[in-house]
Order: sequence, then C-alpha cells, then structure tokens
Amino acid sequence: MRDPLSFYQEEIKSYQGQLEMVKKKLLASSTVRLVVFMLAVVGVYFLYGNTRMVLVVMVVAIAIFLYLVSRHTDLQYKRDKLKKLISLNETEIKVLNRDFKDLPAGWEFRDDTHFYSQDIDLFGKGSFYQYLNRTSLLEGGQLLASILKENTTDRIVGKQEALKELAQIPDWRQDFSATASLTSPEVTTQTALHWILNYTPFVPGIMRVLPWVFSGLSVLFFVLLLLGYLPASVLFYWLMLGLVITGVYTKKMTKLVSGTGKVQSLFEQYNHLLRAIEFQEFKAGLLIEKQSEIRSHGKRTSVVLKAFAGLLADLDQNNNLLYLIFGNGLFLRGLHTAFKVEKWMDDHGGSVGRWFNCIAFFDAYNSMGNFVFNHPAYTFPILRENGICIKSRQAGHPLLDPKKCVLNDYEIGKTDFFIITGANMAGKSTFLRTVSLQIVMANIGLPVCAESMEYSPMKLITSMRTSDSLTDDASYFFSELKRLKFIVDEIQKDTYFVVLDEILKGTNSTDKAIGSRKFVERLVSSGASGIIATHDLSLCEVAKELSQIKNYYFDAEIVDNELYFDYTFKKGICQNMNASFLLRKMDIIKE
Repeated sequence: MRDPLSFYQEEIKSYQGQLEMVKKKLLASSTVRLVVFMLAVVGVYFLYGNTRMVLVVMVVAIAIFLYLVSRHTDLQYKRDKLKKLISLNETEIKVLNRDFKDLPAGWEFRDDTHFYSQDIDLFGKGSFYQYLNRTSLLEGGQLLASILKENTTDRIVGKQEALKELAQIPDWRQDFSATASLTSPEVTTQTALHWILNYTPFVPGIMRVLPWVFSGLSVLFFVLLLLGYLPASVLFYWLMLGLVITGVYTKKMTKLVSGTGKVQSLFEQYNHLLRAIEFQEFKAGLLIEKQSEIRSHGKRTSVVLKAFAGLLADLDQNNNLLYLIFGNGLFLRGLHTAFKVEKWMDDHGGSVGRWFNCIAFFDAYNSMGNFVFNHPAYTFPILRENGICIKSRQAGHPLLDPKKCVLNDYEIGKTDFFIITGANMAGKSTFLRTVSLQIVMANIGLPVCAESMEYSPMKLITSMRTSDSLTDDASYFFSELKRLKFIVDEIQKDTYFVVLDEILKGTNSTDKAIGSRKFVERLVSSGASGIIATHDLSLCEVAKELSQIKNYYFDAEIVDNELYFDYTFKKGICQNMNASFLLRKMDIIKE
C-alpha cells in the first residue's frame, strides 16, 4: 500500500496542474462566447433586410452559443471538483499531522444512555468520529455514526475485506467524495423519499395516448392554416380546448410542479454518485452486495434516475408562461409529462430508498476505507473461538500522538475480569478507552492500533462517566445505579465485555467497597469478561477467592521531586498513590 503522505502530496501537485489548465480553458471559453456574440451582432447588422440570411445567422449563432454555454458549465464543474480534490488531500495531510479538531465533531450523535458512546469519546471535540469521519453527505455522516454505535458482531470478516478493498482504491474514493461534496440539494433524501412514497396519482390513464393524438391534430391544423385551408379561429379554439383540458387538473398540477423543482436537483446530483458506484468493479462480497442494490429492471440505475430528473425538469417548464400556454394548449405536454412522472414513481418509487441507502453506505464506508489507508501499520484483528477474549500486542489509542503513545500488551480470557489500580493520571482511564475502542473498531471491521490482536467477537458495555440530572431530580448515585442495573440486565441477554471506571463514587468508602465487591462478584458469576479501574485497593482482595479476577496496575514514581509516569500496564496491585504529593507540590497543603 502506498505511503499516505507521499500519495496526498502527489495528488495535490497533480490536481493543481489540472486546475491551472481548466482555468485557462475557462478564460478561453468566455472569450470565444464573447466573440461569437459579437460576430452574430455584426452579421445581423450587415445582413439586415435579408430575412432568410439573418435567420440563418441567428440560428447558427444560438446553436454555437448554447454549445459553448454547456461546455463552459462542464468546465466550471471540473474546476470546482478539482478544488474539492485538492481540499480533500490537504485535509488528509493535516489529519496525518494530528490536526483534525476543525472537522465535524458529531455532537448531535451523543447519547448518555448508549452502551458505550458517551464513555469512550466516540463523538464530540477530539473524538474518534471526528478523526474518522470524511463523509460528504448528511446521510453518510448519520450512517457512519450508526455504524459506530450499532454494537453488533455480524459479518466482521466481510466488513474487513470491504474496507481493505476500499483502502486500495484511494483515487476512486476521493473522486466519489469530491462528487458528493459538490451536491447541494435543497431537500434531503428523506424528504424526497417521503414525497414519492406518499404521492397520490391524479392523471387518468388516457393521458398515455391522448397527448399524442392531440399533438398530431395540432400540427395538422397548423399546416392546414399555413396552406390556407383552415381559418386561424379553428386553431385558436383548439388551443382553448387544450387549455380547458389542462385546466381541469390545474390545482393538482400546480401542487405537483411546486414539489418537483427541488427534488429534480437532488436526483440530478445523486445520479453522478450512482454512476460512480455502477462503473467500479468490486471484489469484496459486501461491496458487490451493496452495488447490486442499485440495479433496476436490467438497466443502470443512474440511467433510470437521470430519466426521472429529465421528466421533472420538463414538468418544471410549466413555470414558463409560453410553455404553459402553448405547450399545454396545443400539445397537452404538462399532463403527458405528469403521467410519465407518475408511471416512473409507480415502477421505481419502492426502490428509491434502497438507492439512497446505497449511496450513504459508500459515503460512510469510504471514510473507514480512508482510515485503513491512512494507517498502514495498524492490524486487522484475527477472530478466534478459543479461550481468548482479547489478546493484543503493543496496543495504543489511535487518538494519541504516536510519538508519545506508550504501547502495552494485554491478554484477557473469556471469563477473566481485570481489576486495575493505579495512581491518578497514571493511565488507567486511557487504557480502558483503548481496550473499549479496540472492541468497537474490531466489530465494525476496522484495523486497530496494535502490532497484533486476536479477538473473540463480543459486544461492549461500559460505565465510566455518569452524570446527575437536576431536571429529572436524579442524583449522581441514583444515575449510576440505573446504569449498573442496565449492565446487569444486558449481560443476561448476550455476551458483553464490561468496562467500569470507579463505580459507586456517590457513596461513602465503606459502602462503596462492599457494594463494588458484590457487583464484581455478580458480573463474574454471570460469566462476563471485563475490566474495572479503581482506587479502592480492598477490591483487589477478591482475586484471592475468585480465579477469574486478575490484578493489574499503572503506577507513578517520584524522581528528583517530580512525578514520573511510565504508563506501562503491569501485573499486581499498585502501592504508589500521588494525591498527597500533588497537593503539596501545588502548595494546596503543607508538609
């Protein structure tokens, strides 16, 4: 796999060169359009009086001008996309340098009642979501958050294979992300889907044929009028008849037209994303499965969606006065287009949600594939069904600076429960979050920050941060009890890895010691595996009675009147605490 930093630097250089070329083409395009306009004006001026030649000049000039406008629009899109691609690569370089605090933090996904998200810095400033997320779509960001919170152990190997493949195609990922970031629809996919699924048809079936017959007769009457076989009044009354037929459905047509403009823009833009998915050849089973969801009746979904966007654009022409009068009065175009729109919704409306979900899936998975690409030294956990719960070598937390992060080895059996003691700031909480995040990452198919990891798939449940609620009249202690009750109930239903940090903080030390011991005994008797960090050394005594309990610690040393931490995970019970030293060091208390 390519070196991420070198890749991003090379991409920026390449895109900057392409951008300069496109800017030159845009300047030339603007100049050519001006020249064509001026030549047309000059031609009309000198040919004035020769009606036929003036018409020829105007038609040719308009055709050339429309072509140049279309080409100019395409060049502007290329320019904007290249700018996005440059920005994407610049962002990746910043993140590689640990500068990611300006990216979306996902505050809206925080949930105090979730199994673990509140405890392990999954969302918020400096969170794992902020570090991981590169989604360009609202729905992609929401899906990525759901993936992080889903707490399942399904298809882990399949997810790993999908992410490995996405990591190996960074150009495709970035092109998809840049295309997605250029979409700026005025409505969400949920709004569009709700509109389609709740739409009530009103156009009668006869409109499949009647507009063609009516249009044919209009053309015939017009020809007869030109040949002098028909008075103009006949065509006028025919126009009135067409407007009357259309007028019967005016109210419903107006409502339909008012809802199509914004939806049309959404479908036009999402069509580009569907094409990107359709034309990529995937090998991983999960990716192929998702790709197959956007096939529709043997046709490429992008073609089907583009056709619908075209119908909506035609329908939107009813806002044009000339089209409204002559298009409907002579050709019944509005009703015919509305009929085709309704037919499309009847044929494909049930599939639209699946198409949107597929796009969101690739947007979310591209973020995770990007994470894999950015961390070539990380390892994919190997799934085991033996007695190992987790066995990790040189494990660290991905949000810590690799230059400062101290790596640790640990091995937890399927029924083991670790009690971790240690001095303040010695690394207990960081270790708990490291293990917890490794489980979450393993479950969703991501590689972990470790030299190696063997893992028996399990769900995660934690109690590390509990807050009281004045509005709910709930004390801190009662909130913690509710959380512990939730844990006890859940481990009866499924296999969980339990992570606790200093439980029963809201009561006195004696009561806390007794309650903590009873709770740990309850967890062990349930067959749960996990870790509890505590300052209560008496809790370590339970290891003498229960073989499943293992004592580990992090400690601190005072060297030359300075506190020193090695952040190393060690077997045993910590004997060095630092609260008194820190109080003296900060002149809060005296010797």
